[in-house]
Amino acid sequence: MQDSTPKKIVKELDKYIIGQDRAKRSVAIALRNRWRRQQVPPPLRDEIAPKNIIMIGPTGVGKTEIARRLSTLTDSPFSKVEASKFTEVGYVGRDVESMVRDLVELTVNQGKIRAQGAVQGQAVRIAEERMLDLLLPKSGGREQRKAEEGKESQIELVTATDETGSSTREKLRAMLRAGKMDNRYVDLDVSDRSTPMVEIFSNVGMEEMGINFKDMLGGLMPKNVKRRKIKVPEAMEIMAQEEAQNLVDLEKIIKEAIQRVEQTGIIFLDEIDKIAGGSGGSGPNISREGVQRDLLPIVEGSTVTTKYGPVKTDHILFIASGAFHMVKPSDLIPELQGRFPIRVELDSLGKTEFARILVEPENALVLQYRELLKTEGLSVTFTDDAVDLIATMAEEVNNMTENIGARRLHTLMEHLLEDILFDAPDLPETRVIIDETFVNDKLKDIKDDEDLSRYIL
Repeated sequence: MQDSTPKKIVKELDKYIIGQDRAKRSVAIALRNRWRRQQVPPPLRDEIAPKNIIMIGPTGVGKTEIARRLSTLTDSPFSKVEASKFTEVGYVGRDVESMVRDLVELTVNQGKIRAQGAVQGQAVRIAEERMLDLLLPKSGGREQRKAEEGKESQIELVTATDETGSSTREKLRAMLRAGKMDNRYVDLDVSDRSTPMVEIFSNVGMEEMGINFKDMLGGLMPKNVKRRKIKVPEAMEIMAQEEAQNLVDLEKIIKEAIQRVEQTGIIFLDEIDKIAGGSGGSGPNISREGVQRDLLPIVEGSTVTTKYGPVKTDHILFIASGAFHMVKPSDLIPELQGRFPIRVELDSLGKTEFARILVEPENALVLQYRELLKTEGLSVTFTDDAVDLIATMAEEVNNMTENIGARRLHTLMEHLLEDILFDAPDLPETRVIIDETFVNDKLKDIKDDEDLSRYIL
């Protein structure tokens, strides 16, 4: 994060998201403040609370895309959840604390993958020695020394009593590395990783209890080991994976993961407007305010029990988003509003933004379809007039029907290129030009028929 200045963060977001400069600035400042807080002396560091953000704007303007790009842009533990999935304590549904557990689980798994990647070279070398032991017949003149039981498994040291055994092993090693043994099969004991399935339906926090039951039963049950005939490359891969797991210090990974979550974790709460309003009453509205009250202690800062240990949420950054069509941010309970001091309104998208979205981002729609059709040997070119007309139609259809923002472009593009995508493998020509006339022919009738456009576009 030291090199990720707010300007650099905004520049990276600009590669994928058109417009929404205020939202990008707010997110960039919030991320940079995480790094700044780490540089502050310890007594004051704990007092600096994260400035949580609410992004307000209609659907399809880039709220979720900003969150998705943040997860790849920063090395911070990141989790995206939908507030509408949670229910008040006492009702069937997900407990709000589960979002912190999910974030910890995700961070621990990422830590395991990184740690195993770091020792992969050593694991492959150990796996190679094990493979040579499988391939080379045991002989009386070879003494095998293993580590004592209860200690960490070491590489088997093979000492040949004569030079013949050693040279045979080295020849076999050279053949193994050259791929000459790839078609040979070996017998390998493979552990069955399936664990008994336990589902718990009960009150608050019981989903965590279900996980603990699985761990407990998994430890009590004897490990089911199957002997399989496997080709050498696959067996090497399995052995290398096993050795990498043995070389990794799991306790250290868990400790680092919890620290990362507590200090630099980010949780993106989507659709927070779905739990606003509706105090009292019956039906689906009954637990909305309850969810907000359950959410409050986590956003304010509390300790959540996870299977890896207690996790403090005081310094986790929460970014919430919602369309707020039917309700206002002020309909959230006052205590929760106070925990989201930064509010950013995202702009609605029009023809100009749509035209830029089609061609400018690194994952632009026009580029996606061009590359997809290139796999069939078909070169597709979009003229500027065609791009402008698609953008104009997207804006008009959004105005006539429901405004779904940039998602409308996906519908239009798919309908526009439907015939080409279907016929591409059988087309005799290798070049197709999408111009204004082509777009008009495909989309004008549907767009003009309002009833039809509601269903198709």
